[in-house]
Amino acid sequence: MKTARRTRRLAAALLAAALTGGGLTVAAAPAAHAAASALVAKLPITSFSALTVDSAHQRVYVADSNLGYYDNKGLIAVYDFSGERITTLTTTRHISGLALNADGSVLYAGGREGILRYDTATYQPLASGTAGTDTCGRSMAFAGGKPYHTTTYANYMSDCDTTLTYLDNHQADNTWQRTGWQDSGKLQLEAGPGDRLLMGQPVNAKAGDPFLAVFDASGETLVRTAGRRFADSDGKGALNLKDMAFSPDGTKVAVADAAAGTRLLNTADLSDAGTAHPALPAGSAASAVAFSGDGKYLARGASASGSTPDLLLSPADPGDATAPLEFAFEGSLDGDRVAPRGLEWSADGSRLFAVTTNTAGNQYWLHVVQPPAAQYDARFTGGLTHGPAEAVAGEPLAVRGKLELDGPAPAEPPKVTATRTDANGTHELGTTAVRADGTFTVLDEPDLVGEATYTVSFLGDLTHRPATDVTHTVYVGKAASAIALTAPAQASMSTGVRITGTFTAHGKALPERATLTVQRTDRLGTGTLSSVTVAADGTFTVDDLPRTRRETTYTVSWPGDALHEGSTASATVDVTR
Repeated sequence: MKTARRTRRLAAALLAAALTGGGLTVAAAPAAHAAASALVAKLPITSFSALTVDSAHQRVYVADSNLGYYDNKGLIAVYDFSGERITTLTTTRHISGLALNADGSVLYAGGREGILRYDTATYQPLASGTAGTDTCGRSMAFAGGKPYHTTTYANYMSDCDTTLTYLDNHQADNTWQRTGWQDSGKLQLEAGPGDRLLMGQPVNAKAGDPFLAVFDASGETLVRTAGRRFADSDGKGALNLKDMAFSPDGTKVAVADAAAGTRLLNTADLSDAGTAHPALPAGSAASAVAFSGDGKYLARGASASGSTPDLLLSPADPGDATAPLEFAFEGSLDGDRVAPRGLEWSADGSRLFAVTTNTAGNQYWLHVVQPPAAQYDARFTGGLTHGPAEAVAGEPLAVRGKLELDGPAPAEPPKVTATRTDANGTHELGTTAVRADGTFTVLDEPDLVGEATYTVSFLGDLTHRPATDVTHTVYVGKAASAIALTAPAQASMSTGVRITGTFTAHGKALPERATLTVQRTDRLGTGTLSSVTVAADGTFTVDDLPRTRRETTYTVSWPGDALHEGSTASATVDVTR
């Protein structure tokens, strides 16, 4: 597929020229902050290792790591700035790590046995370079006029997080040289202005207090200019590195720390900057970070659920109190969270490219975000209600609510998403359009007796931010069943009694035909007759030869099941000889 889809699941907006239309505004309010537009392309990968942007040719490269087996093929998907896939580069072995040279003319890709090179104008392979064998995935960065790469060798994938990793560089003659810098775990690299190179160590069993280090890459030998570990004397506060980025002027380093959120550091000594960025929303863990090339924004990716934002575009200046742009990703059309190291900007800051993934981490999406335009608040008002008042398993249930939107109306009716959580887990109920007056109705057929909690989310649209989720708990009861009997007023012992009937079960269809119990009560006592099975059309017949005269009562019953109430019906016949 070469198509990209305009998302309706983001708290995003198109450029101001597209923000027209009306009819849905409930209350006018000033803009909370700038917004963004987004295109979304489903990536043809099941794993992810690197994202890099070629602003010179307006291309985006995404690498599928595909680790695990020696003969796994590699894949690099190439997109333009509008989300259209241009081509796909395949390799005989897995690919991990990408880097572009200074003018964007050569793409470097980390292969298993070497460093692959591609002409970015033609996508044709150039002469490859040698490198130490890598089985765990490389990180790559272009700094000081040469590409640097990590090399990690392990016999088993389970050892990759703790195996020794070397920092090497690619030479002009396509050979490689070991820098002498090394440590345990899958070290990450990031290039910065002024020939700087940043190296970070993810936390692992052999590095309880991992490090960050800044290097001067301008010479033949890497010179470390700053280094820092983060744990205190009690071992608390250690870095849980997911991503890192230099500011455009090189004076600051932003770190996505899954434990501490966004860290802002001074590049000179990696000390904490005087003013920090606001904390990420509660319930989100930092996964990626990137400064826009124009120095205006800091993009912060996260892993969060529901309408909790997964991506925030905050002012790069932490002292700027302007509210961030917020994006919530949730579901099969957008992914569920920003992938670690999944954010990169175009050089001019006009576009942010974000890779998202699902909860399982085996599907990926590419989002193209263009700030800014106006974005406004949204909220659910009045809670949720349901009808009918008594919910029944297997029968339709309507959950109703109201969404209030500030600012201008979106061009198309917004949509809410809903889930039902019961003893069997959480079930997606899809999307529902919001009416012009803000009301909506979610239709469902609960299929389990007991408590069911409905959660409705508004993940934002072209002009509005996500709303806080609203929930409503309903008790779902058993569906009713009924038995109707037709019996003669009088019968004889010689000719017998024939009773016909109809059995009805509401709600969910029975897995098999019901079997009814039949009892006969006469002056001699009560006894059980042969049971009867209901026909496909719900009818049944009871035939009996009475054993004595006078009044005889026949009682037909069904005990019910997990989703249906039982039912009973009786008929009395005057029996003669």
